[in-house]
Amino acid sequence: MRIAFFVNSIADETPQYTTTALALAALNRGHEICYVTPAGFVLSPDDGLSVRGLVLPSSGYKKPETLHKDLQGDGTETKKFDMAEIDVLFLRNDPSLDVTERPWAAHAGTLFGRLAARRGTLVVNDPDGLAQAQNKLYLQDFPASVRPATLVSKNIEEIRAFIEGEKKGAIIKPLQGSGGKNVFKIASPKDQNLNQIFEAVSGEGYLIAQSFIPEASEGDVRFFVMNGRPLVRDGRYAAFRRVPAEGEIRSNVHVGGGPAAVEVTPAMLSIVEAVRPKLVEDGMFLVGLDIVGEKILEINVFTPGGLGNLSQLYGTNFSDSVIAALEDKIAIRDAYGGRLSNSRLATL
Repeated sequence: MRIAFFVNSIADETPQYTTTALALAALNRGHEICYVTPAGFVLSPDDGLSVRGLVLPSSGYKKPETLHKDLQGDGTETKKFDMAEIDVLFLRNDPSLDVTERPWAAHAGTLFGRLAARRGTLVVNDPDGLAQAQNKLYLQDFPASVRPATLVSKNIEEIRAFIEGEKKGAIIKPLQGSGGKNVFKIASPKDQNLNQIFEAVSGEGYLIAQSFIPEASEGDVRFFVMNGRPLVRDGRYAAFRRVPAEGEIRSNVHVGGGPAAVEVTPAMLSIVEAVRPKLVEDGMFLVGLDIVGEKILEINVFTPGGLGNLSQLYGTNFSDSVIAALEDKIAIRDAYGGRLSNSRLATL
């Protein structure tokens, strides 16, 4: 197979990113890869779709650090591929990172991903599904039993009233965002910082206010789901706890959160089962659920990260299982002669 990994930018990739782990696993399984950025698509006058992708100088990498070093080095080559030469287009960009400075780039993956899917390339996650999940409102499409009480508003009085009814406090965050940016805990509507927080966060658009779940002080659990079911390898679930740094309410790794092994509970598995039908319907091949207690705080469908952490924690290569699943899908696609929709094939 040839797999094209679609990312925000080459310069921002790191050895620790899940995309790097996936690329390494693909190469080690004998596949070809290339990296594509938002400016890489070409739709020609004859309606042909092609892509300009960055190709690595070697395929024999053993460590993600070596792959990343070559990715950032002078030995890479940009090649133009007809979309028919790309078996899998793996959308791994975060649209929220481009909304402000490069709004044209934010939705390039889903827009051109649709065109690629129509031409027979397997696109994961399904671009039509991703178009529905451009912000945190996507969580509201899932069963109420797995969601914390949530208010979405740009009105500070509405937010004050919501916090008033939350005796354990509330979390305030932007509707469009990622990585724990501008996430705050408010204990009371009389909090002296509420006006400042509102001004800071509302400048980015709508706000989300969610019930604070006390178990969040111990961190959340990042739980990977593939094809609508828990990702399992060697008897281990692809799940780990993100433990917040001292004095932090956010457990995101880039703000000091640390990964720790976790025992998967029946409650977590029940949550996965509850969200499975919607994930399958939307063609969400690989997602990361952020679970606290018996609730999901977020569903990460664009760039769920942490597969590298899982390999270190449990000594098993979950990225290899992801690539193997893509191999199975390409075999099914070829067997059915293109008669399966992209969203169906994405979660088979």
